[in-house]
Amino acid sequence: MDLLSRLLALMPVSGRLDVRCHFGAPWRIEQGDAGAREIPYHVLLAGEAVIEDAHGASVAMQAGDIVLFPSGGAHALHDGSGKAPAASKQRMHDGIAVETNHGSGAVADLLCGRFLLPAVPQRLLRENLPARLIVHSAREGGDAPERLVRLIGLMRDEALEAGPGSESFVNHLSGALFALTLRYASDAKTPPRGLLALAQRPRLQPAIDAMFEAPGRAWTLPELAALCHMSRATFARHFDEAIGRSAADVLTEIRMTLAGRLLAQGNQPVAEIGETVGYQSDAAFQRVFKRHVGMTPAQWRAAART
Repeated sequence: MDLLSRLLALMPVSGRLDVRCHFGAPWRIEQGDAGAREIPYHVLLAGEAVIEDAHGASVAMQAGDIVLFPSGGAHALHDGSGKAPAASKQRMHDGIAVETNHGSGAVADLLCGRFLLPAVPQRLLRENLPARLIVHSAREGGDAPERLVRLIGLMRDEALEAGPGSESFVNHLSGALFALTLRYASDAKTPPRGLLALAQRPRLQPAIDAMFEAPGRAWTLPELAALCHMSRATFARHFDEAIGRSAADVLTEIRMTLAGRLLAQGNQPVAEIGETVGYQSDAAFQRVFKRHVGMTPAQWRAAART
């Protein structure tokens, strides 16, 4: 399995469309910090927009662009004019929220929603993706990812037509949008550092495969390096260049993600789960899990089930 397939198998992501926006300038969308298991996304269907994070850094968007915030940070989208936004109102249409305003300027159409993460520790995903990720589905020399274009078009049609089952259908399409967005971001000429960058490092793939397939094994750096036919120093350098973290850090994140999933979904004893993910000592597993997740395994199990 490739890296993206392994990641999505370990922590499957679904999606939800919150609102379809049809605005005339001036307009502005403000969004606060996302929930613990949410990644906000916006698809610009038509027009132009400016995306701005909580620190004031901004970037222009064009029709066909997708932006998501793996960190879940607060952000805003607006028309870029700096003018006070026109008043807007929201209505429900066959289960889909539609927001419009009375702005008379340039028109912008957006789909705004959330990717929903399962009840597993989030560091493996969040800390290895950029705080803001933008994918262009309809530019960069006209070499548009055809599947992504078709998917966005299907989401747009369902949101506009709002036929029977559209709400559920669009939500399922949102989950597929997450996977395709990460695929094309990792295929870019200069993918972000982190997990996406590892997808372009085939020499490191044997080590990644080994960590996902046998997270409970007591892997050493020389063993992982040998799988990739590299020296220990060369392996460590390549890994750090790609992801900015050590192989040991990533292995721990994989272990804690798997442990969190087992804790949330079953009744297996905590010590047994710890042994499954590579800790012979229950105390050691408890210590690492609490440091990584911020609560004990028992507390995580209770919280995940509520």
